Amino acid sequence: MAEPADVLLTGVHATSALGRGAEAQLTGVLAGVPAFRPVGRFHTGPRRVNAAATLPDAGPLADELTEAVTAACRSAGLTALHRAEAALLLAVHGGRSVPALGAELAAATGFPAVRTYTTACVSGTNAVADAAVLLRRGEVNRAVVAAGYLVEPDQYALFDVGRALATDAAVRPFSAGRTGLLLGDGVAAVVLERADTARQPIAGLLGWGRAGDAFHPCQPEPKGRGLARAITAALARAGRDPVEIGYVNANATGSGPGDAAETAALRTALGPLAERVPVSSTKALHGHALEASGLLELVVTVLALRRGRLPANAGWLGPDPDCPLDVIRDVPRPAVTGYALTLNAAFGGASTALLLGVT
Repeated sequence: MAEPADVLLTGVHATSALGRGAEAQLTGVLAGVPAFRPVGRFHTGPRRVNAAATLPDAGPLADELTEAVTAACRSAGLTALHRAEAALLLAVHGGRSVPALGAELAAATGFPAVRTYTTACVSGTNAVADAAVLLRRGEVNRAVVAAGYLVEPDQYALFDVGRALATDAAVRPFSAGRTGLLLGDGVAAVVLERADTARQPIAGLLGWGRAGDAFHPCQPEPKGRGLARAITAALARAGRDPVEIGYVNANATGSGPGDAAETAALRTALGPLAERVPVSSTKALHGHALEASGLLELVVTVLALRRGRLPANAGWLGPDPDCPLDVIRDVPRPAVTGYALTLNAAFGGASTALLLGVT
């Protein structure tokens, strides 16, 4: 019999174009209305695509991160003393300003130091996995992971020039006729605690897995072998069987090769069950928040499990023979079990899988 979770989530907060606060994310993904609109934050005249999921009143990233960490700590009941003894891990886009941003966030929220992650779209989930390791080793009793990305012109231009953005202004994960991804604002923070100190658990972080296949700087390995290893490692670390998984919040960005590779990974890791486990990608609603995507999707997944309703996969046009999965379409579906995987993949073949559970 599997052991109870020894790493627990006790506080969450998130902001995206769906709204401010964790409950706004849950309400938004269950409503199933994509948040994409023409970009007004900067000029997109030279670009092929003019659409993203942006929050109109978003402030500077430092302020948004401070708000997220403060709110998550408040929801977990962390005092100033708790924060002074806890670890703070931050996932953001790399650059010269990262050390200053991290120091500013730590000082503003009462943490002694910060560890930063700039590993592209697995930054947030890498930070969560490392926080869990710190907790299991007994190095700290509590850890806060924060992540943030606000759509800005440089990354927008890179994705547009690379022809990665959806030309029809819609993200259609696993669907026939999908044309690519769209970027979105995302700022999130979660509090993780050891089970012997947690007072108000929300969910358990049961297992995690990481892998890298180094297949190509940008293109996914077609058979998804790296992601499959990450999924298998998460299940093994948790002592769970694939039959227990009741939902997968997929990485699926709406790209042709990426969604097909993720499907192959699920079929490898879960076997025949892969065609029967409900799957959706909430990027079709809140967009791809790059370094913050994994943490935003973790929050959404936990809240959906607790509500017992699994978000539908927006943008669906029809089945793709390369993606034979049980994609949740049209309306949310009742959760059958309290266990879910949330998956993420990044440039260079990096992949992560987190296994979450609620009771």
